[in-house]
Amino acid sequence: MSQITTEKYKDEAKRAIKNPVLQDALSNLQERLGKGAVEAYKNLPEGHRLRIEAHDIRMNAIENLDVLLKSLAENVRRNGGHVYFAEDALSAVSHCLEIARKHNVKTAVKGKSMLTEEIGLNRSLEAAGIEVVETDLGEYIVQLAGEHPSHIIAPAIHKTRKEIGKLFSEKLLIHYTDDPPALTRAARKALRDKFLAADMGISGCNLACAETGHITTVSNEGNIRMSTTLPKVHVAFMGMERVVAGLNDYDVLFRLLPRAAAAQNMATYISYIGGPCHKDQVDGPEEFHLIIIDNGRTKILADEEFREILCCIRCAACLNVCPVYRKIGGHSYGYPYCGPVGSVVTPLLVGINRAKDLCLGEMLCGACKEVCPVNIDIPKMLLGLRAKLADGDRKWNVTRASLVEKALYKTWSWLIRNRWTYDLFLRLAYFSQKFLPQKGGMIRRLPPPLHGWTGKRDILPISIETFKQRAKRINLNP
Repeated sequence: MSQITTEKYKDEAKRAIKNPVLQDALSNLQERLGKGAVEAYKNLPEGHRLRIEAHDIRMNAIENLDVLLKSLAENVRRNGGHVYFAEDALSAVSHCLEIARKHNVKTAVKGKSMLTEEIGLNRSLEAAGIEVVETDLGEYIVQLAGEHPSHIIAPAIHKTRKEIGKLFSEKLLIHYTDDPPALTRAARKALRDKFLAADMGISGCNLACAETGHITTVSNEGNIRMSTTLPKVHVAFMGMERVVAGLNDYDVLFRLLPRAAAAQNMATYISYIGGPCHKDQVDGPEEFHLIIIDNGRTKILADEEFREILCCIRCAACLNVCPVYRKIGGHSYGYPYCGPVGSVVTPLLVGINRAKDLCLGEMLCGACKEVCPVNIDIPKMLLGLRAKLADGDRKWNVTRASLVEKALYKTWSWLIRNRWTYDLFLRLAYFSQKFLPQKGGMIRRLPPPLHGWTGKRDILPISIETFKQRAKRINLNP
């Protein structure tokens, strides 16, 4: 299992906000990719209608998941591959280790996969004496730095080229340079030897086709194709929700995915993998293993309020427009999934109380829903998580986050439903505020537990005259 540090969300967010390099990087990322995705959608002949169709495709798959997974497994096996259903992270990692031991694997090359980050695969393989090499350039950089990805499609967005130059000089033993093409060539040279020596290739799975028994991977670097064809064994990890019924569904989803992720009309590499190579084929692995992972997804599937989040195709479009992610970056979330989608998925996977700050930290501006290629209503689910934190929920083992806050809102609800008590409260508040520190006609600081409102801002004092009284005084009809 991946290390979970969601409890450090506030501290990490404060640290990120003070990092000028990160702020510039995230701002540039959103200016390019966030706005670019919106423009790319406008150029679609179907316009917004294609996103609605994509949502229907994904929801249909989620609602028929048992049938589709059974069909997928049967067809993968018919193609000569092996399928293993893993209940949790430990089961998935253990099965991968069994395959590695069977083939005496010493080195594994790996394509970018958020799911393997979720289950902590690299750490477990390395503990077993297996060298694991990330082959996506961004993932390779953060691996050399001993860090975790900070973005789904741009894992090293938090690194400057000078930092990467210094890192490559230390780790790859090259002369220092901060020239991006030179650094890319150095990485390519180092990775080429790993590709040729690897005993096992590991990949994720963007989507799988139940109709044909193929998994599909999408990339712009070609590294995943190298990782899945050169080694003699290919092990693919797939979240149980990442399946569609047929090839026609691919047409819709793969038109939207590159537009959402990188403002591209199409990705550079889309690979359809249906099993091991046949006797008459030159390229491809001798064995193909597909590990389909639950790890908490069944519980999400059973909840009508949250199952829609399983439609997510991990394009990162919501990260590229989220004003919160723009300020705090990916590491603040304390789990592989960050941004708006992470603020829903992570609490559901690791515990709503444990990851409460993630869903409480979002702004509910709705930008994530507007840009999502499959039109997922993330704000609605964020509100659902907040409701459980406010009231508790036995099904999800949620306890109330703050009894004081609940009591305050209940009191406020009672006050505003009675005109006499509301007017009395306002009058008392008007006289009480005179004892609070003020400057320039503004209140500088409120007492606990309301002091958070004035931590970074001043607020206007309460007027002695209500709106209704003012309306009558100036002869308006309220």
